[in-house]
Amino acid sequence: MSAAAALTEKRCRPCEGGVAPYTPEQARAALAQLSPDWHLVEDDKALRREFGFRDFYHTMSFVNAVAHLANIEDHHPDLSVGYSYCHVRFSTHAIGGLSENDFICAAKIDQIPTR
Repeated sequence: MSAAAALTEKRCRPCEGGVAPYTPEQARAALAQLSPDWHLVEDDKALRREFGFRDFYHTMSFVNAVAHLANIEDHHPDLSVGYSYCHVRFSTHAIGGLSENDFICAAKIDQIPTR
């Protein structure tokens, strides 16, 4: 089983704080398990990917799929949406940085069809 497949088999755990965010080294190691389109941003405290679409309908279909996944996992990204794009940003707000939940959700988003 690949590392990304292992992430998609996991479920997010509630995080109300009290745990340390990933170190930059942990974040880079976890990033290697995702599609190369994901990037660490904000001094390795957030995870971001940009998606492009041919029209508004396809963009919104993707956004709705992401929203559904986020509700199932109870871990919600910040989304920036326009006619033909969606930028997805994850960070675990309760700890001010990245957690395994961010990478689990990113791996699951990688499985959503974009065409």
